Amino acid sequence: MYTRRATAPAGRMVATMAGVVRACAPPAAVATSSAAPSSADATKRRKPSSARVLVLGGAGRVGGSTATALSKLRPDLSILVGDKNREKGESFAAKLGEQSEFVEVDTRNASMLENALQGVDLVVHTAGPFQREQKCAVLEAAISTKTAYIDVCDDTDYSWRAKGFHEQAKAAGVPAITSAGIYPGVSNVMAAELVHAARSENDCEPERLRFFYYTAGSGGAGPTILTTSFMLLGEDVIAYNKGEEIKLKPYSGVLNIDFGKGVRNKNVYLLNLPEVKSTFKILGVPTVSARFGTAPFFWNWGMQAFANFLPVEFLRNKNKVLKLVQFVDPLVRAVDGIAGERVSMRVDLECSNGRSTVGLFTHRKLSV
Repeated sequence: MYTRRATAPAGRMVATMAGVVRACAPPAAVATSSAAPSSADATKRRKPSSARVLVLGGAGRVGGSTATALSKLRPDLSILVGDKNREKGESFAAKLGEQSEFVEVDTRNASMLENALQGVDLVVHTAGPFQREQKCAVLEAAISTKTAYIDVCDDTDYSWRAKGFHEQAKAAGVPAITSAGIYPGVSNVMAAELVHAARSENDCEPERLRFFYYTAGSGGAGPTILTTSFMLLGEDVIAYNKGEEIKLKPYSGVLNIDFGKGVRNKNVYLLNLPEVKSTFKILGVPTVSARFGTAPFFWNWGMQAFANFLPVEFLRNKNKVLKLVQFVDPLVRAVDGIAGERVSMRVDLECSNGRSTVGLFTHRKLSV
């Protein structure tokens, strides 16, 4: 469910997804670093019967959900399940059906990566966590092999490093999109739609935009999401206030936000997320921040405790965090069975004329 609600002294307006389709095509693409392919490349890619999609991290929860959705949306696609874990990968590919197969890929092995991309039309990179990665290895391999690329990156440094390959992707005729998951991703589109509508329909200048996110438990998304969440606690939160970049403490600044029907009021806390920088730099909104919260409530207490008491050096060490996740994950899985997978995103925009607009998206299952 997606709604857009605007409030002003004179009244109120509600718009459904139809309004999003119309308003979601401003020239500024918040989440993308892309280039239009040449006509020859475009012709080559228009072959649905032979189209091959490689999903990296395909045996994981995010990659597996992506592969499943693609196979249902386009049964004619050949889905390649790329993963380091052969046993899980082969088992999952078999469940997807005869149009799918397993490909063993280690994203840290450049030659293995490029070999896997041969003859592939699109690579979907879900093999996180993206935090503390020093190279955009999959993107570089995609450009080298002229393979269309999309990822679900949720790390600010990585996403902006990826954007640095814009000219290379453009020269190679390779469409490339970074940070195209749920948040960031769908949330960026929501922000772009609100800002575009404010400027074009209401003739007002956006002054403040705030992202609010809620996910029940881990959303059933697996250890990678836990690793990402813990590592974000080791990063200063980058936000913007009236055009100035400010640094804030992670998992601080709690607000109680109404996410509407099915979720209602939840506490959310500051986190360092890439859509904040994109909104400031690309959409030109001077005051921007992002907050996240989970349930049950004691998970929020745990996140605060980690942020306040674990050394920053620990939280920034991926190997140590992975060991912590191995310890915590069984408990999280048990609670997830009770908490469910509901996810909700709310984007609030305030304008110079006093008008406020709210975008709200809610779904009962994060995996879907």
